Amino acid sequence: SNDYISSKNSPIYLLKKKKRCYFCLNNVKEVDYKNPSLLLRLLSNEAKIAARRRTGLCAKHQRGLSTAIKRARIMALLPFVSR
Repeated sequence: SNDYISSKNSPIYLLKKKKRCYFCLNNVKEVDYKNPSLLLRLLSNEAKIAARRRTGLCAKHQRGLSTAIKRARIMALLPFVSR
């Protein structure tokens, strides 16, 4: 089916299963900034917002994630930088 990422140059054994959007799968309408445990999973080690390639989120929820992380940082629920 269409679950695998492919390109012209990639052999069949290098195909990876495409990640599905966590929020779409769980029927989450909005990303909640008051849930820091979920937001921390979607940050990199340097406390940067992870890219869609890594998170597997759809464009709509990636934008919501970005806004939620920024709000959580302002409310001091998440760090701006990590040590």
